[in-house]
Amino acid sequence: MVSFLKQIFTWWHKQTLGTFFYTLFSGRFVGIDGFGNKYYSNSKGKRWVIYKNGIEASKIPPEWHLWIHSNVAKKPTNKANKYFWEKEYRENLTGTKKAFKPEGSLNNDSKKNMEKYESWKN
Repeated sequence: MVSFLKQIFTWWHKQTLGTFFYTLFSGRFVGIDGFGNKYYSNSKGKRWVIYKNGIEASKIPPEWHLWIHSNVAKKPTNKANKYFWEKEYRENLTGTKKAFKPEGSLNNDSKKNMEKYESWKN
């Protein structure tokens, strides 16, 4: 019940009420990605995504990003040619505990040797 009320009254929780009705009446289901996001299109060529959880654009994998921006005509397949050097796609982790923290960053857990420097003048 709470999820239903969130969907009606908040736009940042999956989709708005208007998007729900638009998808219901004119949307044609195209596919689903590894994150569980659902992709739709209509007869006029408009394409959109319904996110599984919170709305975050970086949760769209690269192959679906190409499709949703009309750079490719065909929808992505699960049997996409993967190269040995390609890593599994991950969403933007900035602001989370899994974010990249380079050496020397104040947020990095490893402590760097911060000895006082010596002046080069005598």
